[in-house]
Amino acid sequence: MQDILDIIEGCRQWKRGSQEALYRQFFGYAMAICLRYANNKNEAIEILNDGFLKIFNHINSYDTSRPFKSWLSKIMANTAIDHLRSRKKISFAEDISQAYDLGVTDDKALDKLSYDEILLLVQNLPPAYKTVFNLYVMEGFQHQEIAAMLGISEGTSKSNLFKAKRILKEKIEEITSLNNNQDAGEIGASVRK
Repeated sequence: MQDILDIIEGCRQWKRGSQEALYRQFFGYAMAICLRYANNKNEAIEILNDGFLKIFNHINSYDTSRPFKSWLSKIMANTAIDHLRSRKKISFAEDISQAYDLGVTDDKALDKLSYDEILLLVQNLPPAYKTVFNLYVMEGFQHQEIAAMLGISEGTSKSNLFKAKRILKEKIEEITSLNNNQDAGEIGASVRK
């Protein structure tokens, strides 16, 4: 595998081979980020390609003393937000002063779900809730940063996170309470509700 700094240098020189190597090396990682924000795989691919285009156009601004994955992650998350905004898919809930933990009653409930089932639950959140949930839980941004990124108040960010967690908690408890004798198709159908 080609060294990442060599690949980046090639991308800075607009070498197609380096761009392809970067795309291939980080496709899975970037796709996982995009899938968390998108409603389906096709939309995620559109976000991913837009994100890589931004990476190639702005590769000269990347500071090689910092981790590349962090830089890529931020670009993919911002591209997803821009994508949702451009399609008017984000509408934020009202402000509240406090957000609470997910509070799933069964501590091992998440262990009982596959990655695909959890991803589907997150994808089915309303766009604003999904965006704040991903930025806070998955990307590690704080409410102050999320508020600045999205042009909302910190309280609105907290409200959207609280509501996302509440919806996920209800769905997780619903799924884990299903009889263990049900087949995967029935569980999958329950996740999509």
